[in-house]
Amino acid sequence: MNDSQCTEIAALVNKFSKGNGVHGSAIAGVNCIKFDTTIEKFSGVYHPSLCIIVQGKKRVLLENEIFQYQPSEFLVASVDLPVIGQIIEATKDKPYLCLQIELDLHELTELAIRVNRGRVSAKTIYPGIFIGDVDDSLADSVLRLVRLLETQRDIEVLSPIIKREIYYRLINGEYGIRIASITQIGSNMQRISAAIKILKTNFSNRVNMEELATEVGMSISSFYTHFKSVTAMTPLQYQKRLRLLEARKIMINERQDAASKAFQVGYESPSQFSREYARQFGNPPRRDVGSLSRILIINVL
Repeated sequence: MNDSQCTEIAALVNKFSKGNGVHGSAIAGVNCIKFDTTIEKFSGVYHPSLCIIVQGKKRVLLENEIFQYQPSEFLVASVDLPVIGQIIEATKDKPYLCLQIELDLHELTELAIRVNRGRVSAKTIYPGIFIGDVDDSLADSVLRLVRLLETQRDIEVLSPIIKREIYYRLINGEYGIRIASITQIGSNMQRISAAIKILKTNFSNRVNMEELATEVGMSISSFYTHFKSVTAMTPLQYQKRLRLLEARKIMINERQDAASKAFQVGYESPSQFSREYARQFGNPPRRDVGSLSRILIINVL
């Protein structure tokens, strides 16, 4: 990404961000993100998406793994992942600015097959997050997509075409094999993605992991190994993160107490919920929720 592309995208993201936070745009699945101050830690769940920083810096923590990126770099999340984000460079004069484009995995799959990049070994497995450089071709496609926010009458017709071009650039770029691995039908990556969807849908219910492994066509040992390779956590840890994030979000948005939320998200004991909540977020529920601004909770579940 050259300086002029980065500068123009940054100006448009800033223009269509009304204050700090994640702002949906007139283009479906495209979000403008802005923060004018550093943030030590906020929790959320990444959906499959392409995130491009055009100003400032961010760090993403996935369990013990750290992913840091900056202008002209992108982050791709291939599956739903509970993460901790840190805005590490941002000021009022030069805020952190990022463009997020949600990935349509069905369209990615169809395109990967069409351009012959779907032939990845079914055994290939990659972490669910990776960082890469934005080349000029990808940046040009992204810039033309964001420019549509200035001529919204064109969005309905042109945005699907430009999004498809962005997918094409990703699949045929330096990181195409990683992108294609997400789409490979019957691959280990797709089986783990299917398991994640089931856990996400049933996060408040007790899930038998052996039955889940069978349902996605894997042995229990292979399931655990590959699940951790993609998400950096076990299936039970993953489910626990979803429960705690959902409880936190609802307590803030609906002003409910910890005890009622513990049962609603699948905990049998409020005391166990409080202990695990404090371990995850650093404070017990009431103190944590009282100190948080609603803007820092990414509404993703």
